[in-house]
Amino acid sequence: MKITLNNEPVTLDGESITVEKLLEVKRYTFRMRTVKINGRIVDRNSYSGEVIRDGDNVQVIYLMSGG
Repeated sequence: MKITLNNEPVTLDGESITVEKLLEVKRYTFRMRTVKINGRIVDRNSYSGEVIRDGDNVQVIYLMSGG
């Protein structure tokens, strides 16, 4: 399956993957993050059930605070 992840083409095994599994595979461990699929924000509690499919545009955005 081919997706766009953070504006870069990525090829993954299988026909789909959950957000939770994608974060694990890509080793995105930072806790303060937002995930968007095709411009739609995914609720953190839905990561294990939200499916990413071939052709999807996925963004993993890290939230930072500062002053």
